[in-house]
Amino acid sequence: MTARAKIRLQPKHDARLRSGVPWAYSNEIAMSAAAKALKPGTLVDLIDAKDTNLGTAYFNPHSLIAARVLAREPGAKIDAAFFRDRFDRAKGLREKLFAKSYYRLIHAEADGCPGLVIDRFDDVFVAQSGTAGMDALEAHWLDALKSEFKPRAIVIKSDSPARAHEGLKDDVRIAYGDLTAGVHVEEAGIRHTIDPINGQKTGWFFDQHDNRAFLIALSQSATVLDAFCYLGALGLGAAKAGAKSVVLMDSSQSALDAAAATARAENLDAECRRADVMEELEAMAPTGERFDIVSCDPPPFVRSKKDLESGARGYRELARLAAPLVNPGGF
Repeated sequence: MTARAKIRLQPKHDARLRSGVPWAYSNEIAMSAAAKALKPGTLVDLIDAKDTNLGTAYFNPHSLIAARVLAREPGAKIDAAFFRDRFDRAKGLREKLFAKSYYRLIHAEADGCPGLVIDRFDDVFVAQSGTAGMDALEAHWLDALKSEFKPRAIVIKSDSPARAHEGLKDDVRIAYGDLTAGVHVEEAGIRHTIDPINGQKTGWFFDQHDNRAFLIALSQSATVLDAFCYLGALGLGAAKAGAKSVVLMDSSQSALDAAAATARAENLDAECRRADVMEELEAMAPTGERFDIVSCDPPPFVRSKKDLESGARGYRELARLAAPLVNPGGF
């Protein structure tokens, strides 16, 4: 077996890594000619300035986050068995938190798989790799998914803007199985059909589950505006919970069509409005149209530090436009 390359941290730059931070920045690493020549995604052993081992990582000399830790022991074997162990532990935790098999199975560093996100839709898994390291390890984590879960299909939906920082192109495909039976998710007693290939992100926003549940609990007999609704998870959940009326608003006709199809299948009433949401909110204020609950879940206005000022203006503007549409005593 070929000895694994060693990446040395600069003197006095190991404290963060020792404290548990799962990565090292390029300015913390002694970028020797040998280090710079390594192929992005190469497995390496991390060492400090005194040659003390700090763990196993994958390395990209061209990325700001140059090393991402996979295991705290040096020389760790990173193979399908490694990922099966990570996936098994993640599954055990999710099964304590969720009654059904619809959830984010792998949340990158939080589950010991830096650069990898996997959403589970029962027997279909949608994976996003954001790094050269996880791309290089794809065969191992695909094998682990197959053996651990026996899925009907696995979709690769690696199209996040973060890939550009790693020198990677978008990668969207069905890696295993097929989607002929469709892909579905259940939330708030509603069965939604999703499109993991052409939809946003992995096809669903599991991270907003608790926020949606909170507002749905307030929606009985309420008038509800679900702005930036995507597939209408919040608005249709509110309708199911007994809302007096629901308006779903989004700029995407395909998203609204999917939401309308779900509403018909579930026998729920909701009005779908296609519009530039910011423009429509501004136009609605003079009309006197008001709601008991107004939810705004926009796309990210701040994708990087350079967007902070303009993004903050965007969020302030959204709050300014949405607030006048809320009835007294509303949310």
